[in-house]
Amino acid sequence: MDGKTTIKYLQNWLRQKDYHPELQKDYFLKLAEEVGELSRAMRKGQKAPDGENIKGTIDEEIWDVIYYALAIANLYDIDVEQVIKRKAEMNESRYPSAVKFEENR
Repeated sequence: MDGKTTIKYLQNWLRQKDYHPELQKDYFLKLAEEVGELSRAMRKGQKAPDGENIKGTIDEEIWDVIYYALAIANLYDIDVEQVIKRKAEMNESRYPSAVKFEENR
């Protein structure tokens, strides 16, 4: 990866690859399952030692959580990049910080 993969690209890619509105419940159940697998990997400290062999590691499970969260966002036609911006603004008003959210980064 080149470090330039956007959330918008991931959402579009997922929409083409895995978009089944009739499976809404199943997407949520998969998300919950993947959160559990992430929890287990974190508890056991299973980080990929070389970045290559990721099976059953925190590295793999974090992607699975992101995958299903974005797939669910697609089912509801939610632009996650826009939500991030709005939520960052909301959080800034509640929890001011010297670190500001910058778009297009």
